[in-house]
Amino acid sequence: MSTNKVIVTIAPTGGMASKKQTPHLPTQPEEIARDVYDCYNAGASVVAVHARRPDDLATCNPAIYHEINRRIRDKCDIIINNSTGGGINGDMVKEMPYLGWDTLFEERVKGMDAGAEMCTLDATTVNLTFEDKEIMLNTSPSRCRALAEGMKNRGIKPEWEVFSPTHIVQDVTTLIEAGFDEPPYFVNMVLNVHRNFQGAMPYSSKTLQFMVDLLPKGAIFGVSGIGPSQLPASIQSILLGGHARTGLEDNIYYKQGELATNQRLTERLVRIIRDMGYEPATPAEARQIMGLPRKTGPRPEFAIG
Repeated sequence: MSTNKVIVTIAPTGGMASKKQTPHLPTQPEEIARDVYDCYNAGASVVAVHARRPDDLATCNPAIYHEINRRIRDKCDIIINNSTGGGINGDMVKEMPYLGWDTLFEERVKGMDAGAEMCTLDATTVNLTFEDKEIMLNTSPSRCRALAEGMKNRGIKPEWEVFSPTHIVQDVTTLIEAGFDEPPYFVNMVLNVHRNFQGAMPYSSKTLQFMVDLLPKGAIFGVSGIGPSQLPASIQSILLGGHARTGLEDNIYYKQGELATNQRLTERLVRIIRDMGYEPATPAEARQIMGLPRKTGPRPEFAIG
């Protein structure tokens, strides 16, 4: 395959932004599938899906994921990546006596049970601060292993999601060396959330270069640049031999003071990729780059449970 192919991931929803912040945020299955199909037509080959309840709050309910996945798959063959990170409200958090707020691991693991080809594996422990809440995203070594085992048993390719260099050299590398993934390993580095995520890193060209240098042999990578770092992080990722990501999960603005849509963000990123002399990978090409099974025949059924 030509080496000028760039995997474009669209992250349309996330687990944190709300329609109060932007009316363009898709939260319900039909809305998400519509945006994903538009972005697929614009050049996206992977979708990072977060589920929301009917009241728009975060969930990893496999029935809701199933409905989103079915609607997307009815429209196109984009690679579906369901989150096991969840979000900061809804089903995903609970106030614990004497401990503050905690993300519920028993809810997070449900993200593996809707038949997606990929799932995010947050091999990370960070403390989130939103409004008056401090929320622990606790993915201890044993929880990292449980997620890795669950994905391997289901035939799911992990998207290893990291927020700092330590997450790469400790949790991700340990689990890869234990045999829980096959190369190429896909690592997504989330940068510029350090103001809300204790333990995360700001985006800079030096930070990204340093983290790329720490990746295990056989890894390929993308970057989630949050807020105004979204576009420069994607461009630098491509220049370093990686892949690109966009969407309202990471950045709700097209430019200062102007709210974005998933469609416009994708169209701009693909235009820049082509101006740089690259081409967006098709879903079939992205599957080959990431070592996913080739999709053939009719849409598969999704299993719940």
